[in-house]
Amino acid sequence: MEVATKAAWAALALIHLSPAAVLVNPKLIAKLYGVESGGDLSVLLTHRGALFLGIVAGCVWALIDPPARQALSIVVAISVIGFLVVYWRAGLPPGALRTVALVDAVALVPLVFVVFAAWRGQVA
Repeated sequence: MEVATKAAWAALALIHLSPAAVLVNPKLIAKLYGVESGGDLSVLLTHRGALFLGIVAGCVWALIDPPARQALSIVVAISVIGFLVVYWRAGLPPGALRTVALVDAVALVPLVFVVFAAWRGQVA
């Protein structure tokens, strides 16, 4: 079970690595989000990359520190489910955001696994 849990955390880290890379390579903004680099929106999306780096670091932390997994499962769930809800509320727009939504939909599988692994036996 521990190997599968660690594999799920690693998968979540990898899924969030691409948007985190925007922090060090802002030119990825156009590729990932269909938004031209430069301007205020670019600054916000680059900052979003920093936040995703935090998600990646949290997933790696969860790999090596089981007591941290409950809190980190909440953080990652907010990220993944939050985007899917925002995307749905925006009317499921086509283009680059659809790809982000599909990746987050795939991320639901390891996310559900880590949430149940972290919280099993904890809820009364």
